[in-house]
Amino acid sequence: MPRRRYGSGIAAGILAIAVLTSCAASSERRDQVTEEVTRFETALQAGRNGRACAALAPSTRQELEQSARSRCERAMSEQQLPQAGAVRTVDVYGGQARVVLEHDTVFLARFPAGWKVTAAGCRPRADQPYQCEIKGG
Repeated sequence: MPRRRYGSGIAAGILAIAVLTSCAASSERRDQVTEEVTRFETALQAGRNGRACAALAPSTRQELEQSARSRCERAMSEQQLPQAGAVRTVDVYGGQARVVLEHDTVFLARFPAGWKVTAAGCRPRADQPYQCEIKGG
């Protein structure tokens, strides 16, 4: 059976389509992550703790409730989270994301139901992991 050879123009075209498809998917994921963080931060600022709790990943919600020894809604109201401000950067790595805001950094993970917050109220530390007010176990 003879082998087919593709010209460099066809190969370049296939590569360009793959790159554009990848960029579109990345852009779509960044938009989804940004929307989820915006909903989470808006709920926090409005005192809608039930909505903020619904945005948390299951292990993050469980950790918050265990450490506060109360339901998520009450525990959320006791947190000293900063007013986050505007989104500065969004980084998506597969099923993980980091959103850097003016006064906060929020981490998310992709679940079957969508993006969920795994950590919030996070501050960078020199040569160490972020220090987060809300985080999963």
